[in-house]
Amino acid sequence: MTSTTTIWDTIAAELNGIEIITEPTQLTKLSLDYYHFSPILEAQLKDKRGNLVVRPATETEVIQVAKTCVKHKVPLTVRGAGTGNYGQCIPLEGGVILDTTKMSQIRWIKPGLACVEPGVKMAAFDKQARVIGWELRMAPSTYRTATIGGFIGGGSVGMGSITYGQLRDRGNLHALRVVTLEDEPRVIQLRGDEVQKVNHAYGTNGIITELEIPLAPAYSWSEIIVVFDEFMSAARFGQALSDSDGIVKKLVSIHAWPIPSYFIPLQSYLPQGKHCALLMVDETCLEPLQDLVREYGGEITSNKTAQEANKGTSLLEFTWNHTTLHARSVDPKTTYLQTFYFTLDRVEQMYRHFRDEIAIHLEFLRFGGKAIPGGLQLFRFTTEERLNEIIHYHEENGAGIANPHTYILEDGGRKTVDPEQLAFKKLIDPYGLMNPGKMRAWGGQ
Repeated sequence: MTSTTTIWDTIAAELNGIEIITEPTQLTKLSLDYYHFSPILEAQLKDKRGNLVVRPATETEVIQVAKTCVKHKVPLTVRGAGTGNYGQCIPLEGGVILDTTKMSQIRWIKPGLACVEPGVKMAAFDKQARVIGWELRMAPSTYRTATIGGFIGGGSVGMGSITYGQLRDRGNLHALRVVTLEDEPRVIQLRGDEVQKVNHAYGTNGIITELEIPLAPAYSWSEIIVVFDEFMSAARFGQALSDSDGIVKKLVSIHAWPIPSYFIPLQSYLPQGKHCALLMVDETCLEPLQDLVREYGGEITSNKTAQEANKGTSLLEFTWNHTTLHARSVDPKTTYLQTFYFTLDRVEQMYRHFRDEIAIHLEFLRFGGKAIPGGLQLFRFTTEERLNEIIHYHEENGAGIANPHTYILEDGGRKTVDPEQLAFKKLIDPYGLMNPGKMRAWGGQ
């Protein structure tokens, strides 16, 4: 080889017949995600680019890509729709980006279970699944564009987590097919607990080509806005609703003022200075919900039936990390944390301690069999030192922080090396070509 350019020309020639993208604007777009939500990652990742993008349409083509990358010892980074927030799919060392969006076949759907390719979009899947009365158990706020494979590789919680917990909870992912990056790539089927070798591994542990996922019964989800004079009344209402086993729900999202002021399309439902709850509840549960709202001193300002909600922008797109997106459109200096508060007492402690510095945004989810308040609280970034002080104060007072200001797998939510994932990587990616730089444990080899 006389130059680096020649390597990419050679690789492109060897992958003849598979869609390849090298146009610079597209290459830039397909190299990045929403990393800029973090000013720390903005500085670290803004210049990272792949050398070429491949869009295989079949598992056979994926194997061809894998074999070529191993032959030339070039990095391979797998990408879904690129809706992650901390550089999960950004190539740190260039190389090939494998875009899975052409692998969008739904293999089958039956009551309670489905088999799909990784590039299937979540909203498109639900449209088909609801025909037989089922839907995805959980989904991120990027539901309309995110892929199922991308959510498994880079996501963890979302809408539906109030009932089904986290992706890593046993039973939320049944099986995976993955292609390895060995000299002779293999296709490996993982079932049951074995899926954790690849689940939320940022694509460092094999190329997912097929997933078997459990489904949830599809309800007619009303979308409801409730406002409160006091933030802690809203938070206590959120906990009470989350604990109300008889009220079927999919989303319990609580926002301290001034966060509601960032939701421009919802302003007619959000009075100045009031805190709000954004909810998705089964239509048949409206009456008991109204009783609960009264008990906590709230007021329902909007109640859309499922049919009405389907016509406009879903409340989902004002929750989870879409909340951060809306806040940043008002003030680009806004950033966020991902927090397990575990208890309302801890929520109140943080609310009183940080006062106006941090606007608390709660998302309730099931964790270890209990409904708990999680948070994606918002604040104006000043310095990295102050950011670390805020994280430290939360952690020393018993809150768990899944740090969204790092692209390192172990430094985010887990805080520890996963020995099972590391052992699997040694087996299926012996040259360390898959998304290099993201798994600290591998760097220590």
